[in-house]
Amino acid sequence: MKYNTRNIGIIAHVDAGKTTLTERLLYYTGMIHKIGNVDEGNTTMDKDIQEKNRGITISSAAISTQWKKEDDLFSINIIDTPGHIDFAVEVERSLRVLDSVVAVFCASSGVQPQTENVWFQAEKHGISKICFINKMDRIGADFFSVVNEIRTKLNAVPLVLQIPIGSEDRFEGVIDLITQKALYWIDENGETIVEKEIPENYLAETGEFRVKLMETLAESDDVFFEAFLDAENTVTEKMLVDAVTRTCQSGSLVPVLCGSAFKNKGVQPLLDAVVTYLPAPDQLARIKAKDTKTERTVELERNEEEVFSGLVFKVVIDKHMGKLAMLRIYSGSIQSGDAVQNVRTGDSFRISRILQIQSDKTLPVEKGRAGDIVALTGIKDAKTGDSLSSLACPVLLESITIPDPVIRVSIEPKTNADEKSFGIVLAKIQEEDPSLVVERDRQTGETLLSGLGELHLEVTLEKIRLNHGIEINQGEPKVSYREILTETRKHREKLSKQNGGSGQFADITFEIGPRENNEPGLEFINRIKGGVIPGEFIPSVEKGFREAMENGPIGGNPLESMKVVLLDGSAHSNDSNAQDFEIAAKDGFRAIGNSCRPKLMEPIMQVEIQTIEEYTGVVTADLNKRRGIITSIDDKSGRKIFTAEVPLASTFGYISDLRTLASGRATISMKFSHYALVPDFIANTLIT
Repeated sequence: MKYNTRNIGIIAHVDAGKTTLTERLLYYTGMIHKIGNVDEGNTTMDKDIQEKNRGITISSAAISTQWKKEDDLFSINIIDTPGHIDFAVEVERSLRVLDSVVAVFCASSGVQPQTENVWFQAEKHGISKICFINKMDRIGADFFSVVNEIRTKLNAVPLVLQIPIGSEDRFEGVIDLITQKALYWIDENGETIVEKEIPENYLAETGEFRVKLMETLAESDDVFFEAFLDAENTVTEKMLVDAVTRTCQSGSLVPVLCGSAFKNKGVQPLLDAVVTYLPAPDQLARIKAKDTKTERTVELERNEEEVFSGLVFKVVIDKHMGKLAMLRIYSGSIQSGDAVQNVRTGDSFRISRILQIQSDKTLPVEKGRAGDIVALTGIKDAKTGDSLSSLACPVLLESITIPDPVIRVSIEPKTNADEKSFGIVLAKIQEEDPSLVVERDRQTGETLLSGLGELHLEVTLEKIRLNHGIEINQGEPKVSYREILTETRKHREKLSKQNGGSGQFADITFEIGPRENNEPGLEFINRIKGGVIPGEFIPSVEKGFREAMENGPIGGNPLESMKVVLLDGSAHSNDSNAQDFEIAAKDGFRAIGNSCRPKLMEPIMQVEIQTIEEYTGVVTADLNKRRGIITSIDDKSGRKIFTAEVPLASTFGYISDLRTLASGRATISMKFSHYALVPDFIANTLIT
């Protein structure tokens, strides 16, 4: 069976035009019959009340549509992802299950810090990319400058397939370098495309960029290189298309197109590029999974004949249908009534219904096949990252990485009457968004909500109010600090208890301190010789230290990293068991941790500020006041661009403060960069 399916995501920074572009993709594919507008809050993909009010995407939305190119009909599953850093988990879990992305760039503002963030998330998953330089009609639009930024800032090799005809308010259309034709959109809705000869004043530029296109392909594709060198061989359109497809799918080159989604120009060629150059599910490498019976890695074919495997990448709680598990099917197929297994829990269940998601609507389908993205009902205990598989052959797929929260706030319902439903609602929002953490402060008894940023928490609390009718009292935002050990110490910890019958015994000597390479997590080195501690107890020692890292010696914050070398010890033939060694490790950490000169670490944000020359002084002074370190100041299109590293604790309320400082003539974008030591003079005020 030939898979005419494409699973694509739309990724970009805030305000690059992702949702507007998605709206046009749906309009030209016939999925919708009226074009919505982000400013008017009536787009197909932004259905949440807050998405309409704020004009941003908060939750990734999925929809299926179809596009006909020549005689072939293609199914396209589209996921429109958020652009704001606070909703990074939405991008991460979408990219985990997609085969390719369309990366959208604003022709005026170019590559932003958040563009880098989502781009490198896509790189991590090794998926194919196409670039669409949007907003060619905007003041300051510069196609070639953005192409250069894709090369320098994203470390990619852009393959220019189109060049624009004009820019800003003179943007008229595009020149296709493969067909060597000029394309114009002549009606208001952009449905009629007129193909003309290339304007005379663009002939030289077109020739130059077409040669560059062929040279770039020849450098990356051996098949095209041979044809390109052969003087007797005329390079045909098909040869170019085939070479672009190979290099795009291998990830060596990134095709670049342009247009203006808002002005309805350039969208149909993008759809053609999606179905031509991006891979179908069965064109990808076999899916790797772990056979839970044998613990071996197995490779599954991405077709219907293979055993069933799928990954739950999102859980949605719908007020009408209950819990929906969004599933990417990687191999095999499923039908309503089939029994499948949740590999994490080991439980099996019958699938009630299989649904195709159409933004906020659903469509029942008979069958889900390899390559499909569907929603299932009837799965009680599904969580983001769960593997579903056939009962006969349970396999575990690679899960989804959930970033750690960096900010928290204390919350409580305003009225006692809401106390019971408050707990239920918090459990629901955690199910839907695993990057939120709800915990109770052991000292104060307060309920703490942790998330990825101020906006993330603000949106969550607003959701509780709007969707569940619970008014919330909240405290001031607090930073999620980490701790680190700065000196190495040697320690012996002995656990010896007799309580009638078999006792408890564990004896360990270890060195504990900082890791040399500052890598996060635990580096555990076992130097036990002669079996003085039986081998089966060593993993328990490591587990004890790993769990101890969750509560650092200063203020109970998690440790960012730690190195433990297990040097010596002893065990009792009758009284020792695995848990004793786990307890000894935890007790040993608590006993010696304070002697290792622990220090506090804080999250540092990479900040980019764009403003005009006039406000350079006030922006610089304000960054210094916030303990910011300016790493670069650049000029672009008459604007000053500051890149700085600023502690998260100093960024609360920064967006509104900056607007006031620069009279509304500055924009800011932030992304998490790394953890760094808190200066002593500040740490002393934080440690009580």
